[in-house]
Amino acid sequence: MSERTPDLSRPRTVLLRGGEVHSPADPFATAMVVEGDSIAWVGEEGAAASFADGVDEVVHLDGALVTPAFTDAHVHTTATGLALTGLDLTSAAGLSDALTRIRAYAQARPHDKVLLGHGWDAGAWPEGRPPSRPELDAATGGRPLYLTRVDVHSAVVTTALLDRVPGVRGLAGFHPDGPLTGAAHHAVRHAGYATVTPAQRADAQAAALARAVSLGIGSLHECAGPDISSEDDFTALLALAAEGHGPRVVGYWAEPIASAKEAARIRELGALGAAGDLFVDGSLGSHTAHLHAPYADAAHTGTAHLDAAAIAEHVALCTEAGLQAGFHAIGDAALTAVTDGVRAAADRVGLDRVRAARHRVEHAEMLTERTIAAFADLALTASVQPAFDAAWGGDDGMYATRLGADRARTLNPYAALLKAGVPLALGSDSPVTPLDPWGTLRAAVFHRTRAHGISARAAFTAHTRGGWRAIGRDDAGVLVPGAPADYAVWRTGDLIVQAPDERVERWSTDPRSGTPGLPDLRPGGELPTCLTTVVGGRTVFERPNE
Repeated sequence: MSERTPDLSRPRTVLLRGGEVHSPADPFATAMVVEGDSIAWVGEEGAAASFADGVDEVVHLDGALVTPAFTDAHVHTTATGLALTGLDLTSAAGLSDALTRIRAYAQARPHDKVLLGHGWDAGAWPEGRPPSRPELDAATGGRPLYLTRVDVHSAVVTTALLDRVPGVRGLAGFHPDGPLTGAAHHAVRHAGYATVTPAQRADAQAAALARAVSLGIGSLHECAGPDISSEDDFTALLALAAEGHGPRVVGYWAEPIASAKEAARIRELGALGAAGDLFVDGSLGSHTAHLHAPYADAAHTGTAHLDAAAIAEHVALCTEAGLQAGFHAIGDAALTAVTDGVRAAADRVGLDRVRAARHRVEHAEMLTERTIAAFADLALTASVQPAFDAAWGGDDGMYATRLGADRARTLNPYAALLKAGVPLALGSDSPVTPLDPWGTLRAAVFHRTRAHGISARAAFTAHTRGGWRAIGRDDAGVLVPGAPADYAVWRTGDLIVQAPDERVERWSTDPRSGTPGLPDLRPGGELPTCLTTVVGGRTVFERPNE
C-alpha cells in the first residue's frame, strides 16, 4: 500500500519501509529512500520514520523483499517475443505432439508468409529424431516453415521455404534429410525473419520486454548480429527500450570489424560492442561446437568459424576503437582459439588496454585450467547460462550423450571461474532457455556437477552487479546510496544463506557475519513472485492484486 502526494517541481522521493532490503550497505535494512532515478538512503525501520513526512510517496512493503533488479546478460529479444506469441515447441512431449502443434498453428495463421517456430529438442523425445521434411510439408499443407532447434544453431524447414532461398542446397550445412546448420541455416533464417512485418516485430519485442519486467529483470543485453537478425530489428528494439516503459536494453552487434570505419558504423547502430554471438563455433546439441577431440556420438570435431588470427585482429581493432569485443564460444577448441587470439591482441595493443576493455565470451562451457587462467589474466567476462546445465547436464543428459560422461562433467565450471577471479555475468540466452532469474540462480547453486556449484550470494551478484560490470559500470546493480534506482519487490518465504560449503553457510547465517539473506533456492521449493519492478525510478511493472 502506498500514500501519494506528487510534486512535479522536483525529483520525486519514495520511501519503502517495513520489508527486507537486500543491501551490502546495511545487512539488516528494512527501508530505502529513492530520489528521482537514484537510491538516496538504505537503513533500518527506526530511522525510516524521520523520512516519512518529507517524501512524495510511502510504500508499505508488508514484509516483502526488495532486491536490485536482475540483469539478463544474453537475450535475443525478438526471437523471445516470437516464441511467446507464436509456435513454441519447448514443452512438446514428442514428435507426434510437435507435429500436432505445427498443424494447429498453421491452420490458425493462414495469412503468415512464413510460419516461424522454435524449441524442438529431439534428444528429449521418445522417437529420438526431429520431424522430417515430408512430415513438415504435410503438417503445414506445403507452406514455408522455419523451425529452430532449442539451441537455435540448427533448424528444420519445409520444402516451400527451401524453394524461397536460391542456392541453399549448395551451401555448407545443407542436409537433404536432416536439420540445416552453418551457412544453409543462416540463409533460411534470413528468409524466414525477412517476412516478419514491423508490426509483428514490435508486438514480439513488447511481449518479451513485458515478460522480462514481470520477472524482476531491469536490464537485458541484446545479442544481435547479421547472422541472427537485422539492423532494423536491432535499432527498433533500442528505440523501443529508450521509451522507458520496460527494462534497459544494452545492445551488442556481432559483426567482425576490419577497420576503424567499420567500428564507427557499429557504434552508430547504438551498439556497445562488436560482441555477443560473434560465432567462433556452434553448439553441442547441434554437433557444431568446435572440440579438440571428436564427439562421442559423431565422428568429427564440430565447426570452426573463426581462428585465433581472426580473433586477434577483431579484438585489437575493437580495443583501439574503444569498443567491447566478444565471441560465442562453447567447445574447448573454440575457447582455446579465443584465449590465444585475445592474448595475441594484447601483445599487439597492450595487456592493460585489453583488460580495461572488458571483452567478453558468451557461454564458455568447455573450459580447461589453461583457458580459465587465460580468462582471469586477460580480464575476460564469462557471460554464462546456468540453465544450460540444468537442462542438459548430468550423467544421462545431452552433454553426456555428445561428449561422454567424463568430459560432460567438466562443463560450466562456475566455482573454478570464481576462484580464479574471472568476472561472471549470468543470463538465459532466451529463447534457448526461458527468462527466469531465480531459476537461473537455483541452477548455478545446485549444479548437476556438485563441484561446479557456487553460493547463492555469488550467483545473485553475478546476475545483478555482474551484468552491469560486464558493460563497464561498477556503480550499479546494488542497493546503495548513489546507485541507479533499478529494483524489484518480491513476495517470498524466509530468507536464508546458502553456500556449497556447510561451514561457510553456518558462519554466514550468524548475525555477526553481516551477510544479507536470500530466498531459499533448494530444488522443489517455490521461487519468489515479483510484485513490482522499478527501472531508473520509474515503475515498469506492478502485479495486479490477487
